[in-house]
Amino acid sequence: MAEPVIEVRDLVRKFGHRTVLNGITFTVEKGDTMIIMGGSGCGKSTLLRHIIGSLRPTSGSIKIFGRETATMTPDEMDKLRQRFGMNFQFGALLQSLTVGQNVALPLMENSNVDAGIIDLVVKMKLELVGLTGFENLKPAEISGGMRKRVGLARAVALDPELLFSDEPTSGLDPIMTAVIDQLTLDLTRKLDMTAVVVTHDMTSAFRIGTKMIMLGAGKRAGTIIAFGTPDEVRNHPDPEVQQFIKGEPDGPVPLKLAPEDYIESLLGRERSKGVNY
Repeated sequence: MAEPVIEVRDLVRKFGHRTVLNGITFTVEKGDTMIIMGGSGCGKSTLLRHIIGSLRPTSGSIKIFGRETATMTPDEMDKLRQRFGMNFQFGALLQSLTVGQNVALPLMENSNVDAGIIDLVVKMKLELVGLTGFENLKPAEISGGMRKRVGLARAVALDPELLFSDEPTSGLDPIMTAVIDQLTLDLTRKLDMTAVVVTHDMTSAFRIGTKMIMLGAGKRAGTIIAFGTPDEVRNHPDPEVQQFIKGEPDGPVPLKLAPEDYIESLLGRERSKGVNY
């Protein structure tokens, strides 16, 4: 069998006395689009940062393309990163650069091709995301959805083998979400990429995912409570999984304080200081 593109084993990350990731184990096979999902604060983005090497684990193993990242030197990690692209949550475009210059940045930093070839590649990548002719505009001159697409074009500028996306559809309307999802599907197929996508958008997750991981909440935060294909996760018996994917207010994950309870808690705190209302 082919070696997994990503292999995470017994990953633990602690910040002081707080354990944020606790015994995370999974693999991502070539051609998969792996969805990492779960509620706010469950450890999704922290897990992603460990996989891409911006954080080092307290214990455990992370391998990308068969290589252990935790023991790599910064130069070795930089070389490995040339094999994957990163699509950031808010685009992370440089406002002082044009759209074309933003897409060209990975090519300028990591290749020795001349300017004419870079311009050609930029036009090709923008065409892939439906933004032909926008290369001379600044990020402030285009919409939020278009900035998301520019970020995606930049992430695939070097034709990576592996694509990471952090909340690629957050803040988008349903139509633009569907556009970004379709672009992700098209790009991973056309460029033969493996993808890891962090999201809490269930419509998007089930639309593009081939495998899924769900991290738990509360006492189970930082642990995997569900793993499998979209159908396996959709039919998972765990009540917390069902509550999350259906977006239900009642279930094992309790709501935060209702407004009246929150106000009463504030009043109680003030009364304890001798202030009466």
